[in-house]
Amino acid sequence: MSDPVLSLHEVRLSLAGRPVLHGVDLDVSSGEFVALLGANGSGKSTLVRAATGLRPVSSGTVELFGTPLPAFRDWSRVGFVPQRVGAASGVPASVREIVTSGRLGRRRLLRPLGASDRRAVADALDVVGLTDRATDSVATLSGGQQQRVLIARALAGEPDLFFLDEPTAGVDLAHQHALADCLGTLKERGATVVLVAHELGPMAPLVDRAVVMRHGEVAYDGPPLDEETLHAHHHPRLHRHDHTPHVGSPLDSLEERR
Repeated sequence: MSDPVLSLHEVRLSLAGRPVLHGVDLDVSSGEFVALLGANGSGKSTLVRAATGLRPVSSGTVELFGTPLPAFRDWSRVGFVPQRVGAASGVPASVREIVTSGRLGRRRLLRPLGASDRRAVADALDVVGLTDRATDSVATLSGGQQQRVLIARALAGEPDLFFLDEPTAGVDLAHQHALADCLGTLKERGATVVLVAHELGPMAPLVDRAVVMRHGEVAYDGPPLDEETLHAHHHPRLHRHDHTPHVGSPLDSLEERR
């Protein structure tokens, strides 16, 4: 078995003096599509922030591609797709401009776009089905289309590991299917995907394994769950012995910061 691209060992984390993560162990292997699930406040947001260095851990270790997080510098290998909040805020920008910004980690500052940059941007737009909207302002797009722009921006950076934060939150079913198609293409290309979600919907067939968080601990780690079983794992009476630690990873959601 290859070394994990993401590894968390005995990770504990407190916010404002309140323990949020309680000795979490998770590994994600190359090419896996992992769903990090759990009710609001379960710790999945904080876990992703710990995995990406946005929240310092109280104890334990985090590694990306075999390198301890404090020493990790190759951030072009990591793509992060936030919720669409803010996708159209600030200075007006076209779809292509937003997607092109995903190349910054691959280019020297102020260097003009090269042929490889243009190919990566064109490919990213094609994957998310927005080539025909490339010159449109992001502000004119629907919520689901804005989410696809954010996926394209991450994809343009050609990362090896993708974190996605609740990509279907507030998105209608038709756009959820479009997002699932995008992620299906990434999976076919062998990308490692860590998806944070409350419910999977059309994403469910893509998932290789499910990791369910509850009260800052891994309550389940294993094959994908059906909705009925998943809701059972959200239930507060779930016991620790129901979980089989190993593999999994995160992604955060604004609503879970508390």
